[in-house]
Amino acid sequence: MIQRKAWWVLLALVWSAPAVAQTEGEAAAPEAAGSEAPAAAPAAGQTPAGQGEAAAPAAAAEPEMDGATYQVRLRDLEARVDELKEQIRRSHTRLSLLSETILGGGVGGARAEIVFTNELSSAFKLVRALFVLDGAVQYNKKDEGGALADQREIPIFTGSVTPGDHTIQSLIQLRGHGYGVFSYLRGYRFEVKSSHSFTVTEGKTIRVDVTAWEKGGVTTPLEQRPAIRHSERLMTGTSTATSQPQPGGSKKSGASGGFSVGTGGK
Repeated sequence: MIQRKAWWVLLALVWSAPAVAQTEGEAAAPEAAGSEAPAAAPAAGQTPAGQGEAAAPAAAAEPEMDGATYQVRLRDLEARVDELKEQIRRSHTRLSLLSETILGGGVGGARAEIVFTNELSSAFKLVRALFVLDGAVQYNKKDEGGALADQREIPIFTGSVTPGDHTIQSLIQLRGHGYGVFSYLRGYRFEVKSSHSFTVTEGKTIRVDVTAWEKGGVTTPLEQRPAIRHSERLMTGTSTATSQPQPGGSKKSGASGGFSVGTGGK
């Protein structure tokens, strides 16, 4: 009887084992479904999602200026300052002309007289003279015979001009006419160039003297002496009969332009 009861208990255990196993599996499944895999740790150097990018590094400081760059910028600044000064000077001239035109009723115009004077010694013979006023040739003569050299004063221009700034350009060519210890000059030719700017106002007359002279002193080599200088004289009125010197109106300027020496025929 006892053996029979044990047999039935064993059969019950055998039949209940699959059901218990199935129940335990169903219980484990929700736990697996409800759990999530842990997020992977961000790799080294990466920014976590949702955060902004790192701020850009500050701009590098400007390198210090070296001496050469400083000198270049300084010269450029000086050139600009000179240009501004010239513009201011011209603006003042135009303003002065405008005020005088308004006060004077805008009549009278302006006049200019330009005269060339030869003060060179007999060591130099003038063989060519060229004068250009505001881009227009006013006098151009070449003479090897000596007639040009004998003229001590040559009128270049006389007439009405527009009030304002004007420029006279000069070129003279000389032939050496040395004597004694300076006889070597006979094989030399000289060329002197010059440029001069002047301003004439409404109702005024300006006289500009262009003079060929010998600069330096007794110790200056003869071949380095030829030069050109300019002088101005401002007069009231615009006609020869009424023009009178204005007090303090004279102005002189030294030689300007290039100077060249060459050896050539007599």
